Amino acid sequence: MDNTKPINLITRPIQRFIRNEKSGGIVLGISVILALILANTALSEPYHHFLEHKLGFIFDGKTYFEYNLHHWINDGLMAVFFFVVGLELKREIVGGELSEPRKAILPIVAAIGGMLVPAMIYLGLNPSGAAHKGWGIPMATDIAFALGVLYLLGNKVPLSLKIFLTALAIVDDLGAVLVIALFYTSDISLMNLLIGLGFVLLMFIGNKMGVRSILFYAVIGIGGVWTAFLLSGVHATIAAVLAAFTIPADVKIKEQLFMDKIQKHLARFKELDSTDSMPTLSQEQLQVLEDIQKDTHAAMTPLQKLEHSMHPMVSFVIIPIFALANAGISLDMDLSSLTETNVALGVGLGLLLGKVVGVVGFTMLFVRLKIAALPDGMHFKNLLGLGFLAAIGFTMSLFVTELAFADEAFKTQAKIGIFVASIIGGIAGYVILNRNRN
Repeated sequence: MDNTKPINLITRPIQRFIRNEKSGGIVLGISVILALILANTALSEPYHHFLEHKLGFIFDGKTYFEYNLHHWINDGLMAVFFFVVGLELKREIVGGELSEPRKAILPIVAAIGGMLVPAMIYLGLNPSGAAHKGWGIPMATDIAFALGVLYLLGNKVPLSLKIFLTALAIVDDLGAVLVIALFYTSDISLMNLLIGLGFVLLMFIGNKMGVRSILFYAVIGIGGVWTAFLLSGVHATIAAVLAAFTIPADVKIKEQLFMDKIQKHLARFKELDSTDSMPTLSQEQLQVLEDIQKDTHAAMTPLQKLEHSMHPMVSFVIIPIFALANAGISLDMDLSSLTETNVALGVGLGLLLGKVVGVVGFTMLFVRLKIAALPDGMHFKNLLGLGFLAAIGFTMSLFVTELAFADEAFKTQAKIGIFVASIIGGIAGYVILNRNRN
């Protein structure tokens, strides 16, 4: 490929940025700052007014699915985010860090501790009333931000820490999905829920029958599962995770057979007449390349192809849009309102103290009981650093905030708690890991 062509001079830096692990966290951070600027300048009114615009479908004079843009972002775009979370979780269970019980137990235990302790701290400070509903907010860890901070350290931290934090965050996301499903749903329409589960069953049957068409799963998943769950009252993001678990995770041809086929194709391609002097290929060469493409397609799992293709869209489009729509809080407020309830304090301490105590405490407990062993390169000090990184609860915590509270004052207080805890947690985690890297 000629890297000197003008278009390559533009696209290659962009591609390198997208492939960089910490780029998603950088874009997310920029989106948060932009949302705060929009909410605290003369653009505040048009910013909030824009999110209230309604979008729906009109058929035969009747309007269907008429929701404002804020609702579409949180129930529509975020369903795509949860779909990718579901794909990641299934991949980890099938062939990743969660596939071996002995290796999986420690991040699972750490994630459970990192959910239970923050919830208990919040409930201790907000035992009753409307504020009580926010107990799920400090339970979540933002995988994009947390891993972004970790990758800023580069080779200063062992690979085992990155794997541990990734597995912990994925289990944490599953916990958040279960909390949303069980505790943050509206009145349930049993008929629509059964219809949605019927579509999930249809996707599962398609998987077992060997259907590998992405279009098949997309049409049924969006047109059937997501739509039915949206109408059922169970949050539509749950539909996305269930749909993700039906995506095939097997290959048509195994690795050795794939390598044998590719070698034969390459040998055949080499035998054909060279057309280096011509800008086009012969029909025979085109046929060989098509065969290579077909076999390559068969050697990849639909699950991993989807995850790989959708990850940039989620990291660089969906999550930043979500942040723009949800992170815009006005800083021009009466600070005394923060002391009227313990929402901000419960969220802040739940994340900053609860995550650290839960993640580190539960992990060390299981290690001391000799139920599990710390991964190579991990010790108490860098585990403590990971505990602080787990306190970055930005995206998921904001999402649960929107589900937990109808009162805008409570939402604002919760967001302040999220911001303060996430910033302190990120900085503390970075400093600890940077100083104790040996």
